[in-house]
Amino acid sequence: MLTTCDGKTPAAGGSAYLGAIATALPPLCADQGLAAELIRRHFGERLTPRSLGLIRATFDHPSIKKRHFAIDDPSRIMAETPDQRIQRFTEKSIELSAQAAGLALARAGVGAHQVTGVVVNTCTGYICPGISTYLLERLGLSRSARLYDLVGSGCGGAIPNLQLAESLVQSRGGIVLSISVEICSSVFQMDNDLSLILSNALFADGAAAAVLWDRPGGFELVASAGRYVPEQREEIRFVHKGGELHNQLSTKLPGLVKKAAAEVVSDVLAAQGLSPLDVKHWALHTGGEKIVNAVRDEVGIPEERLRATRRVLEQYGNMSSPTTWFVLDELMEAGIAPGEWCLMLAYGAGLSAHAFLLRKC
Repeated sequence: MLTTCDGKTPAAGGSAYLGAIATALPPLCADQGLAAELIRRHFGERLTPRSLGLIRATFDHPSIKKRHFAIDDPSRIMAETPDQRIQRFTEKSIELSAQAAGLALARAGVGAHQVTGVVVNTCTGYICPGISTYLLERLGLSRSARLYDLVGSGCGGAIPNLQLAESLVQSRGGIVLSISVEICSSVFQMDNDLSLILSNALFADGAAAAVLWDRPGGFELVASAGRYVPEQREEIRFVHKGGELHNQLSTKLPGLVKKAAAEVVSDVLAAQGLSPLDVKHWALHTGGEKIVNAVRDEVGIPEERLRATRRVLEQYGNMSSPTTWFVLDELMEAGIAPGEWCLMLAYGAGLSAHAFLLRKC
């Protein structure tokens, strides 16, 4: 008889499991000093002394040391046309997604022809048909696979993606790919705007993929929750100016995010009779040091359980939606014992917060 990780018979609808994950990064890696110098060189004449001071302070902050960008020459980012940006987004999002998905399938020991569903989320570019159709072609997936492309969830998008992928496994069985990819550099903008200065010191490019199935092993997907605060959408969102996306971030975000994050953590843990201290492994989205600190204090997460989050922030910055997968990958490298709890927690545009509780099999 099929049982869950704790030996119980699965509930109606069946349990879904996380069989493997993988991440992908573009080869270009730039330290914060180089990134700041490029901005000063290209925009110095139009930036105010205040903006130049903010660039110095934000790019010198020790919480981030380097980031990866999906472009051959970083100086090209400064002069791309809108058409060149969407072309680069298209090429690089497909390339990185395919790398992550291929590696995840190899780690799970399954072939691309066995995949029955794909869910892809992104917020840094829009193409039609979506990324999923290109992956079908690139990876050699079945033409009858169910394909879904999600947009609009921002940095928190990996978890709604995972919720949909879980539902596909529970309703249809089979093997489902959950893929998050962002080319944040394709929405680069610069001006005397604190939101843009902060964004340019924080965001980076990357992709992650997870293999889901109904075979016990890996991680059991136990419970999830989401919390939306639409009256605060102006505090964190993309806005269109001159036909291009500009990131809009409020300095109030740490206080707003910590409340939504604490509520969604309470929702998902209370349903299982757990407290934050029962969760040994935390995969927090790296929204920036102030947000990580605020969420830590509001939720009650011991600092020593945030080593993986801190390391991903330091080495890769904020890659938007794939980032929480990078943190989970870091946690897995360090070791998670059978039966231990892990909680993925992400937050982003909307304002929204999402949590997914996993248990190691």
